[in-house]
Amino acid sequence: MQNVRLGETRYNDRAGAFEARVDVTRGDVTFRYPARVIAPPDADQTWVASALVRNALGQSDTPTLH
Repeated sequence: MQNVRLGETRYNDRAGAFEARVDVTRGDVTFRYPARVIAPPDADQTWVASALVRNALGQSDTPTLH
């Protein structure tokens, strides 16, 4: 089983993107990923959070545990 925790989300005006640290815990190991998603500053926050998590999970080469 994996646990995903989204850190503080910031908007980077220069990049036109939301950025956050995403911690993914699988078993006893936590992997930390810097996530970024390009979107306008008024983008839906639920969508932004989901996109940041997907971005982080896409960086992992560790298989997802069920």
